[in-house]
This record gives sequence, structure tokens and C-alpha cells, in this order.
Amino acid sequence: MINRCFLGLCLTLGSCMSEQPALPPPPGPVTFTIGNPYQAGGEWRYPRNFSSYDVTGLSTVIAEGGPPYTADNETYDPQALAAASPVLPLPSIVTVTNLVNGYSVDVRVNDRGPDMPGRVIAVTPRVAQLLNYPSGGVVEVEVKLNTTESAALDASLGQGPKLTAAPVAGITAQSLGPPGSASGSVQNLTPQQDSGTTAPAVQLSGAVTVTYPSNGPLYVQIPGFGREFDAYNVMNELGGIPAQIVPVFADGRTLYAVNAGPYHSVQDADAALQQILGLGITDPEIIVR
Repeated sequence: MINRCFLGLCLTLGSCMSEQPALPPPPGPVTFTIGNPYQAGGEWRYPRNFSSYDVTGLSTVIAEGGPPYTADNETYDPQALAAASPVLPLPSIVTVTNLVNGYSVDVRVNDRGPDMPGRVIAVTPRVAQLLNYPSGGVVEVEVKLNTTESAALDASLGQGPKLTAAPVAGITAQSLGPPGSASGSVQNLTPQQDSGTTAPAVQLSGAVTVTYPSNGPLYVQIPGFGREFDAYNVMNELGGIPAQIVPVFADGRTLYAVNAGPYHSVQDADAALQQILGLGITDPEIIVR
């Protein structure tokens, strides 16, 4: 009887294991990817090359159950030092800073997203853990493009696919440096590679640094007007939404943006963003000032 039960259990386990879905083959080699403009959540996104990129806004965490491969054909790994951007070339290296606590880490952007409007980046659960994201997964961040490392990554892909998985970091907790310290390392991380993968051309250490927190109020920004007159016309379309005209500097020239706000919670900023989208005004963004 014991032998029959054991045999039945083995057959049952074997059947369950055989029913696990196999990972489909990758759609192709890892490639440098920009892609066409697309719409998500009522916002238009315009992927392109950037000579520089330094933005503030809201970040979220990549949700479970997504596609097994990223937009540039890497295997998605929730433990990787990786992220999704709506506009940056893929792959790119960026520094993500949690503005609430000052934690920063370098990650590789290798996917498109997030689809929710008003979000500038989505990170893997591992990155969210390193940067100490709140339980809700939404936090004020700065995203800054590392142009030298990104160019090296682009050059390596021009010689053939060298990236098959984003690097995974191990973690050993250490005490934090005092607030305001220039660069207090809070983690001692050892990069690891998945078995059978090719080492990335640009290694990411996973080391977290700390600077003084610089979170501020949230604004819904309508950017990119070449004339102040045009910005005023758009501001008048907002009705009773409080707003102001602010100069912004891009590509060596001054543009004029409409900043609605300030808002002191994500919920209020999201509500204002939806209200502005409902007025038919395109491309509003949530920023931190």
C-alpha cells in the first residue's frame, strides 16, 4: 500500500511538473530599439534619442504577470537591475533617485512602460527594494541618463547581441550614512549572472548611494511652447485649475511650460492630470519641483 501511494504521488507530481508552461523562445536577438510614438492611458509617448535626459516625476513598480521578454528582446527578470521607460532608447543606462529618501542606483532601461499616465519610469521589484519604495509602489523620483555608459551599450550591440539578461545583484544591508552625506553607500552588492547567459557589456554594481532628500510638491506640466503667448492660451483653457507659466530650457533654447498645481499628494496630482486630459490637452506630465 505504501509503495502504491508513493508511486501515485510521484506520478501526480510528474504530471504537475509536465504541465508547467515552457518559456517561449525569444522573439530575436537583443537589439537597440527606439520604436514609434504610441498612446497609453490617454497620453502620447514619443520615444527618441536624447543628447541628455534628466527628469523628475512619479515611478512605479513593474507589475507581475507581464510578457516574458522586454521590448528589446531581453528575458524579463524581476530581480534584475532594470526598468521600463516610455521614451528612452532601449537599452539605456540611467540613475534612478528616490527623492523622498535620497537613495540612488544605476539601472538598465530595457522595456517600454509604464502604461499609466503621469509615470516617468517603472522599475523591477528588486530596484524598488533597493531604493526603499513605499508599500504602494509609487514614489517621487529623478531619472538621469548616463550618456557614456549608454553609448557604450549601443556600440556593443552594434557588434552583435551581447546582452541576454539584466544583471542580478545580491545584497548585504549596512547602516545608513547621515542625511546630507554626499555619497553614503548603504548596500554592499555583488553582481551575479544567470547560468548560460552572456555577461553584459556594461556592468551594473547595484551599489546604492545616498544624498539629501529633495522631494517637493507635484505639478502637472504641459511643456514645450516656443512662445509665451501660446502657453498663456493653453493656460486659459484650464478653467479654474490654478496654473502658472514657467520657462524651461531644452536643446539650447528657452521654451514655456504651463505648470498646474502645486499638489501635495499623488492622488491630487493624478486627478488634475485626468482633468487636463479630459479637456483635450495633450502630453501633460507630472513633475516634482
